[in-house]
Amino acid sequence: MASAAEQLASNLNFSAFAKAEELKKRIWFTLGALLVYRLGTYIPLPGINPEAFANAFNQAQSGIIGMFNMFSGGAVQRMAIFALGIMPYISASIIMQLMTTVVPSLEQMKKEGEQGRKVINQYTRYGTVILAAFQAYGIAVGLEGATNVVSDPGWFFRASTVITLVGGTMFLMWLGEQITSRGIGNGISLIIFAGIVAGLPKAVVSTLELGRQGALATWIILMVVVVAVVVIGVIVFMERAQRRLLIQYPKRQMGNRMFEGNTSFLPLKLNTAGVIPPIFASSLLLVPATVAGFAGQGGSNEWVTTITALLGHGQPLYMVFYASMIIFFSFFYTAIVFNPTDTADNLKKHGGFIPGIRPGERTAQYIDYVLTRVTVVGAIYITLVCLLPEFLISATGVPFYFGGTSLLIVVSVTMDTVSQIQGHLLAHQYEGLVKKAKLRGRRR
Repeated sequence: MASAAEQLASNLNFSAFAKAEELKKRIWFTLGALLVYRLGTYIPLPGINPEAFANAFNQAQSGIIGMFNMFSGGAVQRMAIFALGIMPYISASIIMQLMTTVVPSLEQMKKEGEQGRKVINQYTRYGTVILAAFQAYGIAVGLEGATNVVSDPGWFFRASTVITLVGGTMFLMWLGEQITSRGIGNGISLIIFAGIVAGLPKAVVSTLELGRQGALATWIILMVVVVAVVVIGVIVFMERAQRRLLIQYPKRQMGNRMFEGNTSFLPLKLNTAGVIPPIFASSLLLVPATVAGFAGQGGSNEWVTTITALLGHGQPLYMVFYASMIIFFSFFYTAIVFNPTDTADNLKKHGGFIPGIRPGERTAQYIDYVLTRVTVVGAIYITLVCLLPEFLISATGVPFYFGGTSLLIVVSVTMDTVSQIQGHLLAHQYEGLVKKAKLRGRRR
């Protein structure tokens, strides 16, 4: 078995990739789907005055609108048909995950296997439509309230905007599912990844232009590059880090045969929550600044100025709230996606146990204890990764795209995509070895 694995690893090279026709088709399909997504971010909503909207967007892009614009690949800035992006689907998915831990019927449905997951996925799609409809209607009303943005305001404009934006979100959801099934996997994540990466060249060019004009010193640009490389290295190391719990299985007798006991490991990721904590923390912190920005358009209010100043990027109060929310959501989301009691019950059903720990409730308590300690390290890691670029942004004026959340998403999705490609290559190599073994057996 070990020799076969070594042979697969040794054969996993560019020549193997050239022979993997199925994998190349999947990659081309994924690239084509992402190209369709990028084209959709340039198709504007009907009835919008582009120049007036550009002026309104420039006044409010420092808030949550700027972050949504990053995730949508600039579709919000152009008020395109994909302006809502895939975020309503992600929000609906998170809500359904919360509901499965609260509603007993949904929790039982989750445990039923593939059929139960299909029903939950269908509920998630319905939730996506509802959330997208509310958000689209809010956008339509907000656009009508802006000066000279909508050429013909009224219910017809609101209805057409809701239908267009909801249809765009549902199309992206379908496109992500197609990438997952017919492409290289991680369809939803790749769509978010494509939206963020699409703005990186513009951010790099603008940064270099600031350096050419003398607004940014050369050493600051070099320092930002070095910090970005170091942060990427830290993210790669920490995202691969695991705390592995030793699991032992006793000897088993089936019929007249005795099977030896074996050992395996229960891997606990250092960052179980993934990129959800910084996204949630950023969204909640940018809401007050966004509301204050819209309220400030009608006149000058002292409380608007105060909120905007205190919750601005790089401000002490912003940093404290940002770090606190990241840590909170790290523990909160980890508790949702990983249930120590279910894991302990599954181990007990299959005869597995942790050495020195009694199966059942004691095992669940031990797993929860280890998971809590691991999550502490993971939460600190995410907080540092997200806060360090914030300090650089406030000190140097580097574009928002160099934020910790965007780096975390880009690196994590890249690692997952590479793993998916390696998995397809291994499967292709394994099929080749099996065919060769069958041919040798026939010749003998």
